[in-house]
Amino acid sequence: MYQYFTLADETEITHSHLIVNSGVSEVEVHFERPISTGFDSARCLLPSYKWILREGFTDEEILMFTQMLKCNAHLLYKYAESGGVRIA
Repeated sequence: MYQYFTLADETEITHSHLIVNSGVSEVEVHFERPISTGFDSARCLLPSYKWILREGFTDEEILMFTQMLKCNAHLLYKYAESGGVRIA
């Protein structure tokens, strides 16, 4: 998993490498937020925007994450293909 960024509430967003599944290039995006008993977690599969895991996040948060993914999908694919964000 490659780190993408961290939100103000400490939600960490990471993504997989580029996964080719039946000829379709996919990226799995993970969201994790620390809580007192562990973590809230969610995972979304691009390009379908299918949520394959969702524990602890509200409907409103998932909607916000979906919108964020739609605006950032091109970058997530770019970084997944090249091995993550390169920071000097």
